[in-house]
Amino acid sequence: MIPVISVVGRSNVGKTTFLEKLIAELKARGYKLAIIKHNVHDFEIDHPGRDTYRHAQAGADTVIIASVHKMAMVKRLEAEIPIQEVIAMAGLGHDLILTEGYKRGPFPKIEVSRKEVATELICSEDELIALVTDNSFKMDKPHFSLDDAKGVADFLEESFLQGHPAKEGQHERTLR
Repeated sequence: MIPVISVVGRSNVGKTTFLEKLIAELKARGYKLAIIKHNVHDFEIDHPGRDTYRHAQAGADTVIIASVHKMAMVKRLEAEIPIQEVIAMAGLGHDLILTEGYKRGPFPKIEVSRKEVATELICSEDELIALVTDNSFKMDKPHFSLDDAKGVADFLEESFLQGHPAKEGQHERTLR
């Protein structure tokens, strides 16, 4: 089973900035990652006039664009897809799935918190596995500074990634 960790926090606390650092650190260690960003608002990844935009405007329920190097899918939904189904769509071959958001989801959470934004956490202690913060909270969970992606990567390796292939080249051998 691929471990799934949710990075959560209030708006504008630095979740994306911290995730960028954590992703770079984990990639430097050779891990394959999938990132799922939860958005409570609607979003567009295509632009008016582009072929895929025109296809969607004509009524296509699903539009997929694929190239040699990447693929994207936009699918009209009548209701939000459960996170477990989104994870299944991410595919095999990853060592770790990180989500940004899903604060009410079922996965272990790392909360990012900055004093200047809020002094209270959005998660309870039992939902959290760690905190990334410039504050001190009275709870028995590891606290990491807002810049300590290396420390969080060490924590994730020790707690969730033992036994997973650490080098991308090992995946073909592992999956056969």
